[in-house]
Amino acid sequence: MQVMAGVSLILLVVGLTSRFIQYLSQAVAGELAADILLLLMLYRLPDFFLVIVPLSFFLGIILVYGRMYDENEMVVLLGSGLSERRLLGLTFLISIIVVFLMGLVSLTIAPWGARNTEEIKQSQEQLTEIDLIVEGQFQAFDAGSRVTYVDRTITGTGSGKELENLFVAMSRNASSSNEQPESNDEQVRILLAEVARPIIDESTGARLMQMENVYQYDGSPGMANFSIAQFDMQSILLPPPGEFEETFEEESLRTMDLIGSNSLTHQAELQWRLSLIFLVPIITLIAVPLSKVGPRQGRYGKLVPAALIYAVYFFVLQFARGLVSEGSLTSVIGLWWVHILFGIIGITLYRYPDLGRFLSIGRSA
Repeated sequence: MQVMAGVSLILLVVGLTSRFIQYLSQAVAGELAADILLLLMLYRLPDFFLVIVPLSFFLGIILVYGRMYDENEMVVLLGSGLSERRLLGLTFLISIIVVFLMGLVSLTIAPWGARNTEEIKQSQEQLTEIDLIVEGQFQAFDAGSRVTYVDRTITGTGSGKELENLFVAMSRNASSSNEQPESNDEQVRILLAEVARPIIDESTGARLMQMENVYQYDGSPGMANFSIAQFDMQSILLPPPGEFEETFEEESLRTMDLIGSNSLTHQAELQWRLSLIFLVPIITLIAVPLSKVGPRQGRYGKLVPAALIYAVYFFVLQFARGLVSEGSLTSVIGLWWVHILFGIIGITLYRYPDLGRFLSIGRSA
């Protein structure tokens, strides 16, 4: 279990770091509010566990038993009366802890995280570009066609966040609520406003940034032919909210709501959650005979083949899930045939342990 915890921690740190960098880049680009990053990481954490924990347990068995075979400790145990069947039974007893953990996460915690992620998604869709602006920082919006800087942000009275001392630099081709672009040249428009706030056009539903006491500069960079205008009020058309990470509706449903449902997607989701539990004893059955190494094979020779077996197992389950949800595969067969297939592989490796030697990397004579 210590090895499993160590492997889980390493894989979890790698996965979370990658996802956090992705969210952080979206926040810097103004696509996500910075104050929801930690919540997003928390609610997506169960999904990482569903992938990492079984893999860590699988690799943990390979590493521990492989070391014991490599150092002849397993030979001593087997010679002292410990049968391979009893070794498999003891490993199954240990796997009960992982089965319970996977059941708790898969059936309860992961759907809870998906529901909260969906709520955050809906709240983000209600935000305007102004809500995502961070004071004292240049930020690019609208695919980089507009750069915004603001000295100070304050909470408005009934209209959301307000901006003070606003700077906006954008292409002349960017849409504006006041006028249409005159040409398709490379001219730049710079706006300096004392105050800005978000508004919604009641007739069209378009989101606008309304600015007050505006100075407008139009021209080409490096040229002296800038035109200057002043407006008491001006508005910029804001783009629609960006796409958020997709969350399927069935993933957020409680497990009890899936039981007895006639929907194919609901049946596929229920079988997927149960499959993540059945996955643990099957990989245990595969891991115990697979961990057996010869004197010169090395304890790490089975790690890459084991990871590939797990990856194939996991992706075939996902493929079968898609077939069930599309109606291409009956739910009676469902995802169960995948477990049966890999169960047969585990039994074959157990009955004929010499087959596992062909799955070792770096095998020497």
